[in-house]
Amino acid sequence: MNNTNDLYNRWLAQPDLDDAVKAELVSIAGDSDAVTDRFYRDLEFGTGGLRGVIGAGTNRMNLYTVRKATQGLADYLNASGLPKKVAIAHDSRHNGALFARETARVLAANGITACMYPRLEPTPALSWAVRYLGCGAGVCVTASHNPAKYNGYKVYGADGCQITLEAAEKILAAIEKIDCFDDVRLADFDAAAAAGRIVTIDEKCLDDFVQAVYDQRVGDGAGIDALKLVYTPLNGTGLECVKKLLKKLGVTHVTVVPEQEKPDGDFPTCPYPNPEIREAMQKGLELCDKVRPDLLLGTDPDCDRCGTAVPDGKGGYRLITGNEMGIILLDYICRTRLAQGTMPADPVAVTTIVSTDMAAPVAKKYGVELRRTLTGFKFIGEQIGKLEAEGRPERYIFGFEESYGYLSGGHVRDKDAVNATLLVCEAAAWYAQQGKTLLDAIEALYREFGYYRNALCSFAFEGESGMRTMQELMKKLRANAPEDIAGYKVESVVDYDTDGTGLPRANVLEYHLDGGHKLMVRPSGTEPKIKVYLSAVGDSEAAADAVNAALAKAAADMMRA
Repeated sequence: MNNTNDLYNRWLAQPDLDDAVKAELVSIAGDSDAVTDRFYRDLEFGTGGLRGVIGAGTNRMNLYTVRKATQGLADYLNASGLPKKVAIAHDSRHNGALFARETARVLAANGITACMYPRLEPTPALSWAVRYLGCGAGVCVTASHNPAKYNGYKVYGADGCQITLEAAEKILAAIEKIDCFDDVRLADFDAAAAAGRIVTIDEKCLDDFVQAVYDQRVGDGAGIDALKLVYTPLNGTGLECVKKLLKKLGVTHVTVVPEQEKPDGDFPTCPYPNPEIREAMQKGLELCDKVRPDLLLGTDPDCDRCGTAVPDGKGGYRLITGNEMGIILLDYICRTRLAQGTMPADPVAVTTIVSTDMAAPVAKKYGVELRRTLTGFKFIGEQIGKLEAEGRPERYIFGFEESYGYLSGGHVRDKDAVNATLLVCEAAAWYAQQGKTLLDAIEALYREFGYYRNALCSFAFEGESGMRTMQELMKKLRANAPEDIAGYKVESVVDYDTDGTGLPRANVLEYHLDGGHKLMVRPSGTEPKIKVYLSAVGDSEAAADAVNAALAKAAADMMRA
C-alpha cells in the first residue's frame, strides 16, 4: 500500500488517531500536493536516525514515526547481545518531551528498560549517560540546529557514539518490517514506571558528566576567573550544564542573553538557531556592545555546537569560524600539553575531510598524527574507540569539525559544547595573560602557516522533485568532471563513493585545484540540500577570501547544471 491517497485515508481512519495528527490530515483534505508531500515516502532512517518536519504522515516527525523507529530499535536490541537498557534525552524542540515519552513506552513494552532524563538536557549528556548507565543504546530527540519546524530522533550505540553504518542498516531493516499502527508494542507509561521499566536518570549522572568535562582541563587555570562572558543557549539545553561548568572554573562574570535564556521551541529571535550563522548570534553581539565581555559564547539547541565572538580591536566583535576555533584549540592544546609535560606519546588529533587543511601543518609542527574521517562527529568518536580498544586511549588529544564541533577527551563520543566552553575559556585566559585575544591568536597562526580560508555554500532542493534533482546533479558531475573551476585547473578529483580512500563509501566529490585550493560537493545526509565546501589558501586573508568568492560563483553555476 504505497499509494499516497490510500495511506492518507488509512491514517485518517485510525480509531484512536492523535488529535493533532487528525486535525492536520483533515485540514489538507483534497490538497493532492500536501497529501503527496506527507506520504510519498517514509521519513528516511539514516546513519544519524530520523530528522524531518514535525507533522502528520509517513514523511513527517510524529508519534507514529517515532514509535515505529523505536519498535525497530527494540527488535534490533532484543536480537543482539547488547544490554536491554536505553538512555533517552530531548532538547527544547516542539514535541520533544512527547517523543521521548513515546520512545520510553515502546521500549518498556518490549522488555527494555528506558532511562529518561527528567528534563531537557544536552546531546553530549545523553552520550555520557549511555556508557555511564551501561546501556545498549541511546536516543536523543533533537533536530540540532535546524529551524523550529523540525525535530529528530538520533540513535546512539553502546559506546556512546552515534550508531555505526552497520548498526543503522540492521535497525533500518527491522523498522521496514513494522507497520506503525499494527506492529508497535506500547506500554502504559505510569504502569511501566511503577514496574521499574521506565526510570528517571538521577542528578548524579548529570553532575558527573559536568565533572568529567571539568577534568578535561588542559592548562593551570591562571586568569580564567577574570574572564567576562556573554553566553546564549539559543533557547535550548545548554544553560544548566554550562553554568555548572563555569561555576567550577570560577568564571563568575557571566551575562546570559535574556531573550534566548529560556527553552523555547519556536526560537523566536533566531529562525535558524545555529551558532554558525550571524543571525543566531545577533542578540548576543548586541549585548556585547553594552557589556563589553572578553568572549561571547553561543551553544545550539542541543548544546553540541559552540560559536564564539571576540573583540575585534576596533570597538566591535568578530565571530570566529568553526575552522578557526578548531585551529586555535588544536594549537593551544598542543603547546600547553608540551609545556606542561602532559602530551602523550604518539598523540592523535582527528578532523573531517571537509574541515580546514590548515590542521595538517599545525599538527605536523607538534608531532601529532592527524587523522581525517568522513563528515559526522560519530566517525571522530569511532577513532577514540579504536584507540581505546588498542589500550592507548590517552593518545587522543582533540577532535574537531568545521561545523563548530569540538571534543578534547573520551568522556563522551560526540561533539560537546560544554567541553568546548571549557577549552575556549582556557585558551582565552591563556592568551589574555599575554595581553592578547583569540583574534590575535588566529592572526598569528595565519601568519605562521598561511591564510587558509574556508566557506560553505548550501543549495536547497525541497520536496520529492528536489531529491531527484540532487541525485541528477551528482550523477552529471560524476559523468562530466569539470576541467577547471573558477579559472583554476582541476588537478585531481576524489570520488569518496568509488575511490579507495580507506574510508567508508560516501556521496562526496572533492576537486583539488591548482594553487592549493579545493572544492567539495556533498549532499546532506539529514536535510534536502547540497553543501559545497570551499577552501583557499593565500598570503593574506583578502586574497584567500577572493578565491573563495570566485569558487562560490562557480559552485552556484554547478548547482544549476
